[in-house]
Amino acid sequence: MSDPVPLSRLYQQTRTRFSDFVLGLPPASWASAVPATPGWSVRDVVAHVTGVAQDMALRKVPAAGPTPEWTAGHVERGRDSSVPELLVTWANASPGVEALLDARPIWPTVLDAGAHELDVRGAVGDTGARDSETVLVGSKVLLRGLSVDRPLLVRTEHSQARVGPPTQDGEPDQPVTLTTTAFEVVRWRLGRRSRRQLAAMDWSADPEPFLDHLCVFGPAADDVLE
Repeated sequence: MSDPVPLSRLYQQTRTRFSDFVLGLPPASWASAVPATPGWSVRDVVAHVTGVAQDMALRKVPAAGPTPEWTAGHVERGRDSSVPELLVTWANASPGVEALLDARPIWPTVLDAGAHELDVRGAVGDTGARDSETVLVGSKVLLRGLSVDRPLLVRTEHSQARVGPPTQDGEPDQPVTLTTTAFEVVRWRLGRRSRRQLAAMDWSADPEPFLDHLCVFGPAADDVLE
């Protein structure tokens, strides 16, 4: 069995790559709308991931999990800071987050940072980081957590996952197959695809029985084009 992936390393890599990318954008781009997070700009996304890091380092995360009020508070908290200032604040809070991740395998923290990096890249037409370690490992984690009530085989360019109940007598020998990519798994599992987009994926049979089970949250109200 391979050694578990250090989540602190994935988080640090994602933060550094994300920060460098944002700082490399023309400052005017920081006001660009991010379709994957309706109502937020690039700057708002940066304020959110910074606020998450601050709250995690101080152990101030809601006990019941993220709430709209909590995430909106991050945007408001960073309202008077510039994007470079926000990124410095994120860097300063990161060691506390990494220490927590070394103590507990909190995958949502890593996946949230990775998803928002992809949100921002998609908003400005960049296709980088789609093969990052966070995406490749995160897609496997997200598929392990996929719960459907019929047999389903999900194939990506790197691996495959059989989910759902065992095949019962009288059912087809082969599960329905969904052929996708690691990048797409991360996007649709984390609510960055609409129901129409989910139905249009590469299914071997009728996708309708699976559509309501694919997303951890979501799906997106409108198509997210990246």
